[in-house]
Amino acid sequence: MSSSALMSIGTRAMAASYAALQTTGNNIANANTVGYSRQQVELATAGGMYTCMGFFGRGVDVTTVSRAHDAFLVREAALTQSIAASDSARLAQLEQLEQIFGTGEAGLGYQSAQLLNAFVDVASRPQDPASRQVALARAQDAAAAFRNAGSQIETLQAGVAADLKTSVKAVNVLAQTVADLNRQIANAIGTGHTPNDLLDQRDQAVAEIGQYVQVTTIAADDGSLNLFIGGGQRLVLGTDVSTLVAMPDVYDPSQLHLGVSEGGKTRLVPDATLGGGSIAGLLRFQNEDLRDARNLVGQMAAALAGAVNTQQSLGLDLTTPTGRQGTDLFAVGAPRVQPASTNAGNAAVTLGTADATLLRASDYELRYDGSNYALTRLGSSDPVQTFTPAALAAGVTVDGMTIQLASGSAAAGDRFRLQPVAAAATQMQRLIDDPRGIAAASPVTATLGVANSGTAAIASLDVVAPIAVPVNAVVKFGVNPMTGETTYQLSADGGSTYGAAQPFVAGQPIAFTDGGGTTLWELSVTGAPADGDLIQVDPTAVPATSNGNALAMVALRDTAIVGGATVTDAWSSALAEVGVRVQGAQGVARMSAAVASDAAARATAVSGVNLDEEAARLIQYQQSYQAAAKMLQVAQSVFDTLLEVTSR
Repeated sequence: MSSSALMSIGTRAMAASYAALQTTGNNIANANTVGYSRQQVELATAGGMYTCMGFFGRGVDVTTVSRAHDAFLVREAALTQSIAASDSARLAQLEQLEQIFGTGEAGLGYQSAQLLNAFVDVASRPQDPASRQVALARAQDAAAAFRNAGSQIETLQAGVAADLKTSVKAVNVLAQTVADLNRQIANAIGTGHTPNDLLDQRDQAVAEIGQYVQVTTIAADDGSLNLFIGGGQRLVLGTDVSTLVAMPDVYDPSQLHLGVSEGGKTRLVPDATLGGGSIAGLLRFQNEDLRDARNLVGQMAAALAGAVNTQQSLGLDLTTPTGRQGTDLFAVGAPRVQPASTNAGNAAVTLGTADATLLRASDYELRYDGSNYALTRLGSSDPVQTFTPAALAAGVTVDGMTIQLASGSAAAGDRFRLQPVAAAATQMQRLIDDPRGIAAASPVTATLGVANSGTAAIASLDVVAPIAVPVNAVVKFGVNPMTGETTYQLSADGGSTYGAAQPFVAGQPIAFTDGGGTTLWELSVTGAPADGDLIQVDPTAVPATSNGNALAMVALRDTAIVGGATVTDAWSSALAEVGVRVQGAQGVARMSAAVASDAAARATAVSGVNLDEEAARLIQYQQSYQAAAKMLQVAQSVFDTLLEVTSR
């Protein structure tokens, strides 16, 4: 074996040690580089050289530089990060939404209660302008509070739309980056070596895409990586990229969804198929949380305004000496119908309010299948209701709203979104500016007959329908001397004629109806009337001294006017619902973040750079380099000795 062989081995050893030193130094330099995977030099023996004395090694070869990488752990980390990003995005929006649902004096429940409480002073002093002015001020405060809450919800919606557009642009840029890296990686792999830095950059780009939308990756034979979203929609295929777009909702252009544009056509990606990513979290917030919050506030605004306006219509104001029937105190946003932009028919559907106290905090979808219309309450498990076109043309009443097919005809598959309360709060305003416009007086007044001998007393006189022209009504009681049974008769002409006798039950209202059968007022009597006792119900002569309708306004505080609950109870329920969602989202976000952190730690344990280990390797490879250099020094010495011997 010649000295040249020893020199060759030393040279190879120095080259291998230098390569290892260079790679270790690169690891140390990139220890804090995001997405960098630890690299290491792969060595292989150069093979033996046959001699008559056996095979002698020829040193070491550097075969390639590999990176520490586990594809399974990388995919797991990307998936868990996508889910965590979705939960985090929804939580961030919910925490902003929670600020709208204030507690105490900042809440809509407090403002509504303050409005109704203001009528206590009006009832005590119905002729006092100051008390009436305070009531109008409270009405203005309530309307402003509802408008503010509604506008804040719409501001959140605009923010969600802006975030979706920004996220879509970011994904498109990253997808193009992945396609470009696919091209470079495919070209580089043709050399027989893996471009580690390019692979790291691609993995990082894919992970960043996953922060916005969950992706599925499939590796190709040429080294490129194909990306799919939404259960199979192509995003990146080799070097081809599909463009994501923010598509307007078919009902409401202010709401956006995710679509894929390819070949000049845009396809909607179903929201439910997105899985993780901040886009999925934003869409869930928009489609569920924001919709429900808008409807909760709108339901309360519509119910409060409807109840107050109805009560106003039952009383008399002070705009004339004899009073005038009360007009609406509030106006709210009207129920709206949003036809789908894909509808092929020309059907026009209208939506009205039949009873504001029965309206529910929901949107509805009306769909035509070619034969009948199906009504679905969104976000609930309520059974689907079906109506024929003829029935819908005549008008149907569901959950306090009236739906009617006003004109035209629908084509099979046509859809309409019905929103009975979604716009109510944003457009709520006070309509009355004159304090005299508050209808505090009752249009009728009940008095006991002066000659009554029984113990009958007037408990209440409740007006239940607008009275256009009050009449002089009389209730006359009769007592059967044989059986002791008490009856009553009603007169609508001041006692000239009476109707048939009806059994009298203490505490049970005595109803007075008009000619059409509509009940106008109900009189409750306590005690025991004597035979011939009278109660007169006459038109109110001096509205300034009457407080009957103001008392009815005060009674609204304890009346179930918001979907079967009082105003304050309804607001408490809304607060609880939003609070539960926020707490649930916080728990889910913490859990998903912990899972993502654990997955990232496992991936980093394989591919991350440990500076202590690299420092130890640096010393190891330094010693190897020095030993190889010593080998060359020995080889040189042997060579010099041979020259000296042969020169003699």
